Amino acid sequence: MNKEINCPLHYTMNLIGTKWKPLILFHLLEGGLRSGVLQKQIIGVSNKMFTQTVRELEKDGLITRKVYPVVPPKVEYTLSKRGESLESVLRSLDAWGLADVKR
Repeated sequence: MNKEINCPLHYTMNLIGTKWKPLILFHLLEGGLRSGVLQKQIIGVSNKMFTQTVRELEKDGLITRKVYPVVPPKVEYTLSKRGESLESVLRSLDAWGLADVKR
């Protein structure tokens, strides 16, 4: 482990611990989505925050962005291998939330 990382949970939360990142990653678990479709699935996210968040996820290597050379522009996001490795974490959070809501 990198000696600058004192706490693995802190490291992980820095990568995925914002309001929108886990939601975007979760929606990509089933496969790639066009930008507009993905954004519509994230209820309440503004254009600015969506763009900022996917850029951060791409920079951190959790998602990939593919731009198709067509008019109008077509952009598709998919999970990278690194992003796919978060599947069990994201599904566990989803299951916990479902169970807690039912309480």
